[in-house]
Amino acid sequence: MFDFLLPLFGGLMLIICVLVGVAFLTLLERKVLGYVQIRKGPNKVGFMGIPQPLSDAMKLFTKEQTYPSLSNYFLYYFSPIFSLYLSLLVWIIFPFITFLFSFNFGLLFFLCCTSMGVYTLMIAGWSSNSNYALLGGLRAVAQTISYEVSLALILFSFIFLIEGYFLMMFSLYQLYIWFLFISFPLALSWFASCLAETNRTPFDFAEGESELVSGFNVEYSSGGFALIFMAEYSSILFMSMLFCVIFLGCDVLTFMFFVKVALLSFMFIWVRGTLPRFRYDKLMYLAWKSFLPLSLNYLFFFVGLKIMFFCILM
Repeated sequence: MFDFLLPLFGGLMLIICVLVGVAFLTLLERKVLGYVQIRKGPNKVGFMGIPQPLSDAMKLFTKEQTYPSLSNYFLYYFSPIFSLYLSLLVWIIFPFITFLFSFNFGLLFFLCCTSMGVYTLMIAGWSSNSNYALLGGLRAVAQTISYEVSLALILFSFIFLIEGYFLMMFSLYQLYIWFLFISFPLALSWFASCLAETNRTPFDFAEGESELVSGFNVEYSSGGFALIFMAEYSSILFMSMLFCVIFLGCDVLTFMFFVKVALLSFMFIWVRGTLPRFRYDKLMYLAWKSFLPLSLNYLFFFVGLKIMFFCILM
């Protein structure tokens, strides 16, 4: 009974902490974007606007739920729920020192969950039965699939280097030097791919306001919109955490690890406040003609390095 209750309680605490982080990441974003645009962020609700995310959540979940009469209602209703579920499920690969959820194939599990996230975008756009939503969904899916290739190849490079899929291995290999210093181009490529994977500026083509209104989520209101919103910000926090694990030391027991995660999340917001939207063909060229050759070259380099070490040891 104890073996069943402990993971259940641990998982519940993890979800609560992630959702609280998502709430205050939205507040941070609105504050930072306010100061980037030389204006105030939210400052009316409570002290300095700190309870603003809670009031937003109450407002969104108590509003009337509307849905298009011609939509495929079952898929339309459940795709935001599955989107949030997948973005929270992937958090169980967080490298717990206590081995509460840690398992040996964490990186493979991450790739599976991010691949499944594509289906929720596609179904959300298609089931709304709106031309704008369908076009936004198609663009989001094409972009996500393109950048998943470079993400997977970068991960394979490090899988060959650490000889495993377990995230805690990164802490052992980075005791003396961070991987950021030996693979800086890969870190930049990973960060840009994370921006594209989470549909963030300058790659937010699913939400091109001038032509698509609001992309695949244009027909959603109240709770459905809030769930899609929460799934996006949970993915941002997760990608920031994974960047810190892979490139910045994986020192999960220290306070500095969470400072690094906060700084990476701030960089997502900073990019949104300063960079204009890319052109769509340039987005695809960047994925297939820049990131793919770079990550392939590094993959061959790391494979050659391991073979050389193996031959020396033999």
